[in-house]
Amino acid sequence: MKSLGKTVFLTWVLGVLLVILSPSAQAQKLWAEVSLNKQSVYLGEPVEVTVSVYTSTWFTAGVDPGNVKVKDAYTVFFRNVSTSKTVAGKTVSGVQMIFNVFPNSAENITFPELEIEVETPKEGDYKGIAHVVKTKPRQIKVRPIPPGFAAEQWLVTTSLSVSQQWDADIKNVKVGDVLTRTISRNAANTVSQLLPPVIWDSVAGVSEYPYRSNVESHRSKTAISAKRTETMRYLFEKEGEVVLPEMEFTWWNPYHKKLYKRTLKEVKIDVQPNPDLGMLASVRDSLQAQIAKTEEAEAAAEKPLTILGMSLKKFITFLAAIVLLFIAFVLSLKWAVRYRKKYLEQYRNSELFYWRKFRRAARGEKSVNALYSWIDKLGLSVPTATYFAQHYGDATLQAEVTKLEMSIAKNTDISIDIVSWKNARNRWLKGFPKSSETISWVNP
Repeated sequence: MKSLGKTVFLTWVLGVLLVILSPSAQAQKLWAEVSLNKQSVYLGEPVEVTVSVYTSTWFTAGVDPGNVKVKDAYTVFFRNVSTSKTVAGKTVSGVQMIFNVFPNSAENITFPELEIEVETPKEGDYKGIAHVVKTKPRQIKVRPIPPGFAAEQWLVTTSLSVSQQWDADIKNVKVGDVLTRTISRNAANTVSQLLPPVIWDSVAGVSEYPYRSNVESHRSKTAISAKRTETMRYLFEKEGEVVLPEMEFTWWNPYHKKLYKRTLKEVKIDVQPNPDLGMLASVRDSLQAQIAKTEEAEAAAEKPLTILGMSLKKFITFLAAIVLLFIAFVLSLKWAVRYRKKYLEQYRNSELFYWRKFRRAARGEKSVNALYSWIDKLGLSVPTATYFAQHYGDATLQAEVTKLEMSIAKNTDISIDIVSWKNARNRWLKGFPKSSETISWVNP
């Protein structure tokens, strides 16, 4: 017996352990991690941030990180990558979201805490359940620009290409001519906002009229690049040799930890005389007008959008208030119409309505009909003029009712003294709350 009991006990313990250790009984594991490829960077140097979400089951829907913004930095989201890893001997599924963060300030930045919505089933189930996974914030140290480097020309990139174009032959230039020079730069692993503008040197005898810069970023699943194109118009105002100085473009390669540069060589232009110098002023005025028009367009583009003198946000708020007021007005109007309709229904079935109708008809041929219509609304136990006069009228009214009944019997007209009836009605109204008669109406 003892051996049998021990066997039963061991069997029970083994069953419990199997239930506890079975995959369906284990709790689902779901967590997120954030990793950086660098802990500290220079201003403008990208940090690759990988946000990973893991589950002990699988994902039933795509993982969307949402619009991630990092203060004092430009943030570029590249792609999601499916992954997996082994934890405690078990393979878990994961999704990695890869960002590139470009600091644009000398202050340290923080990749913020994220709340990521995911769908994944419980252990042993197949139906996805919505979860929110939170990450911890990560700080990134931003190192200042090294001493000796011009801050206005600082650029971090792995490579830079520079090219220039002229719209005419620079070997055939005379006074009053306008040459257009376009310089384009392409930089890898950066964004267009971090490409510094070209510094144009002033040259004696030449007026400069710049076009608006054109910047653009290009992104693929694995890389990002930027392009900046700038155009300058040169108006040659004096004859002789003009030297446009060389232009030097530098950049810092974060992988080689070295400064590089590219140079556009100086340009010598032999400006020939022009017998028609009168056109010089006309060309200058035309270029200045174009510059002024461009500046106005840029100012208008930078100026916040306004509608009726209000900002877009204020206008939307104002419009929403107008819509709410209109809705409130419509609802109030509907309520007023329903209230008026209900009031009229009550009024047309009230004692007051029939009393006023009787009072208007008191001297007409239909006064008797109006009188008895009103008396019917009084809720008297005996709805007759005689009963009303005996209970609420004075001697004058009682005598008038007697004459009224006689005239009805003889089918003759009679003049009704509305004052007597009014006094009787007042006495009836005063005694109505204490009256034993019951009525089914209420005066509005």
